Amino acid sequence: MAVALYRRYRPDNFDDVVGQDHVTELLKNSLDSGRTSHAYLFSGPRGCGKTTSARILARCLNCAEGPTSTPCGVCESCVELAAGGPGSLDVVEIDAASHNGVDDARELRERASFAPTRDRYKIFILDEAHMVTSAGFNALLKIVEEPPEHIKFIFATTEPEKVIGTIRSRTHHYPFRLVGPTVLLPYLQSLCEREGITVEDGVLELVIRAGGGSVRDSLSVLDQLIAGCGGQSVSYAQATGLLGYTDTSLLESMVAALGQGDGARAFQIVENAVDSGVDAIQFTKDLLQLLRDVLICALVPSQAKEVLPHVPQDRLTRMLEQAQAWGTRALSRRADQIDEALRNMSGTASARLQLELLLGRMLAEDPSAEHEAAPAPAPAPARTSAPAPVERVDPASVAPVQHKTPAPASERPQGNDRRQAPPAATRPAAPPTPSQSEPRRPAAASTGSSNKTLAEQWAQVGTIVGQVSRVFEVVVKGTTPVELDGATLRIAPSASVRNRLLSGGAELTAISAAVKQVFGPAVEVEVGEGKRATPSTSPTSTPAPTSAPSRPDSPSRPTPPVAVEPEPGLAVAPDPTPGSTPQSAPEPTPQPAPRPAPELEREPEPPAPPAYDPRDDEVSLHDPTVETAPNRGVPAILDVLGGTLIEEIEEER
Repeated sequence: MAVALYRRYRPDNFDDVVGQDHVTELLKNSLDSGRTSHAYLFSGPRGCGKTTSARILARCLNCAEGPTSTPCGVCESCVELAAGGPGSLDVVEIDAASHNGVDDARELRERASFAPTRDRYKIFILDEAHMVTSAGFNALLKIVEEPPEHIKFIFATTEPEKVIGTIRSRTHHYPFRLVGPTVLLPYLQSLCEREGITVEDGVLELVIRAGGGSVRDSLSVLDQLIAGCGGQSVSYAQATGLLGYTDTSLLESMVAALGQGDGARAFQIVENAVDSGVDAIQFTKDLLQLLRDVLICALVPSQAKEVLPHVPQDRLTRMLEQAQAWGTRALSRRADQIDEALRNMSGTASARLQLELLLGRMLAEDPSAEHEAAPAPAPAPARTSAPAPVERVDPASVAPVQHKTPAPASERPQGNDRRQAPPAATRPAAPPTPSQSEPRRPAAASTGSSNKTLAEQWAQVGTIVGQVSRVFEVVVKGTTPVELDGATLRIAPSASVRNRLLSGGAELTAISAAVKQVFGPAVEVEVGEGKRATPSTSPTSTPAPTSAPSRPDSPSRPTPPVAVEPEPGLAVAPDPTPGSTPQSAPEPTPQPAPRPAPELEREPEPPAPPAYDPRDDEVSLHDPTVETAPNRGVPAILDVLGGTLIEEIEEER
């Protein structure tokens, strides 16, 4: 019975190991210097030489002339550990997949306690070490950490992350890697020469692709082809038929048809490939692989041979011609389309249908579009909103206004003090229309000109009132502002605070004062039922005094005069004369205004509420305000909180 190629050509020393020089050189140096470790961890993909290197290391350690990096090959240990040898009693190979428990670890410790039979070291090789359980590794931990001088451990695994960290930290870790085509191709050619087998061009490239960089898998595929050919030669057709790859001639014809826009030929190639047994998904993968090689030829035509050493010279010449005909942008675009379609093919019911649709999209595109310049960036979108047009007032139609020297800077209001002197004359306020722009007011805030919402301004009112009394703040929180109509702020109290506001007590007075600070001195508060905080001035009332009355809680300080601006919608005479209508502007020289009728006089503003004293909120049984309050105790609670008394239980004394 023939022995498999991967067993027949298993290396016996580190120099014969293929593609793992980064590991073998370090191991040889450590053996020559005599600085070997008591435990090693070899990790990497399957078939890349982990177990083979572990046997070579054991052979080097137990060689009669060793430890050495070049075993003699003639001593008993070297002969027993050579490829095809019977094995040595002092080198124990354990399949960790079937010996992974605590009992197996206990048995290994008992065997390790005995000295080697003949050789220098007793070496334990644990293959597939990642299959050992955590409990099994923990059982081995002590002997791996401090083994006897005659014990060596070599762990081989494809998943080193599954080996617990306490074991990994006590080993020398050497990672093995897959082998590239540039190394595998000469190696496979040498094996074919030693076997006396001839292979056609392109066969070994297919073998390397099928092996995926694994030396053992590549040797198994080659062994299958040699066994299946029945003679001394392996043809390209046999390789493509066995491995399932697409014939390169079909792929090159497809690339040429796509480049020429020949749809009939492209679809006929797909028909021929499917009839020959080629899977549509595999055909798409092979087409993407070929386009990748052609794109490399287009990018680096002078160095294509160095980048693609596995491609025969005749195929490389044809690929260079196709690259020149296609161009780099077109090749990159087509490769992206094929890659995207290949992602969507997995799990589809008809891969052939997806392939034909892909070809249709590629053939339907205009080839000249690949060379068009990128479109210019779109202009920035115009602003969706623009400020409303401001209606300008003719300076000639505005009556002259008396100007006074402004007060010194040290006497001007500081911070956010909104109190300012009222205008010299009061005119009836006309509601602004949509076509008019409301002129700037010195202190009053309106819904059209203020950036704050009505709710935010009402929250400021609650903050100001809360500084006077917390009970008043509760009343404000139980009230909702409805609308600000000109100089009237309508509020809607809840049921719990309705009686307090309708009674016109101190709560309504404090709220009115706070509203004037936030919304402006001309804004009055009106409760939902029509109750106002204080009698407001009629539109036809006489001019207000030129200075605001002093408040008892703040020092008196002069305020700068404010120039009167015309209200919107008022017709102002260009040349005012005495005796003119009430809408006329005042004379440059101020005249004492006649005393108005008693019924039209402005009532003096109520005094501002006193400053907040924390002691006001303290509960005291001897507080005179509590004793004289009309509603106190349970009625006051019911009035403020809006509760309902269910039952009153008197405590037995």
